[in-house]
Amino acid sequence: MRISESGDCITAYLKGDIDHHSARGIREDIDALVQMKQPALLKLDFSGVSFMDSSGIGLIMGRYRLMSLYGGTVKVVNVPEGLAKMMNLSGLSALDIIERRGEKIESTK
Repeated sequence: MRISESGDCITAYLKGDIDHHSARGIREDIDALVQMKQPALLKLDFSGVSFMDSSGIGLIMGRYRLMSLYGGTVKVVNVPEGLAKMMNLSGLSALDIIERRGEKIESTK
């Protein structure tokens, strides 16, 4: 994972698999920076993610809650199609935070 800062935005470029083992380290790295910088926007870039299980959903939800505490927002961007389907089925699309390669993913509800 690589993290960049630009103005009041932090972008975490995720890569590889997000599962129980990897999610903890990702979560800790992102949370430490968010707590220190308190950005207005946190972008989670999924363009490099090849696999995700429910730990990935938990990763997104936890960052959503953290950013809400600081008055900020989360955007999940560049989501591959297969992962977008999983996110939609999990109900994340109802939060209006997910974009697949620049397209907003609409809720099926």
